[in-house]
Parts: sequence; C-alpha cells; structure tokens
Amino acid sequence: MSYRVQFAPEALEQLDALEGYIAHVDSSAVAARYVDAIVAYCESLETFPERGVRRDDLLPGLRITNYRRNAVIAFALDAGAETVTILGVFYGGRDYEAIMQGDPDSL
Repeated sequence: MSYRVQFAPEALEQLDALEGYIAHVDSSAVAARYVDAIVAYCESLETFPERGVRRDDLLPGLRITNYRRNAVIAFALDAGAETVTILGVFYGGRDYEAIMQGDPDSL
C-alpha cells in the first residue's frame, strides 16, 4: 500500500525558513540540497508511514521522526485516507513540543 504525502502550509514555511537560514550561513546550493533531502525523506513516508514515535500526548495521531539528528519531522498518519501529512519540520533544537501544542511564546 502506498500513501500520499502532503505538506501542511506551516511545514512548507518552516522548510523555506530553514533554507534561507542555511543559505545565509553557508550557501544557497548547500541549503537547497539539505532541504531537498528532507523533502525526499518525508516523501519516503509513502511506503513506510508508521515509522517514528507516536506522540498522542501532544496531538492525537502525531508521530515524530528525526532526519540526520538535526531536524525533527512531525507528521500525522490517516490510514483511512492513506495520507501522511507533514505538520512541521523543526531544526536545531527548536521546542517542537511547545510549538505543536500551540504555545505562542515558543515561536
């Protein structure tokens, strides 16, 4: 079974911000490669969407996985609709728990 992977607008904004940050401290080529790799990793959830750790304590159906130990990817799996929704991509130790719970001070 293959799932469809979609990105929430917030996740796309986070990826854009991450790319901008890396481009500023390194280069636009490095930034583009890194973000493209994260997107490819997210898209690989189409074949094995149940990886990661369940975090129902933060949000029902939430799962968390890591990319290269630098980024946390938060996603939700809807088995009935065969859809994986990437909810957020958090880089560099950002407090994803507070952000996912809607704490405005954590942004």
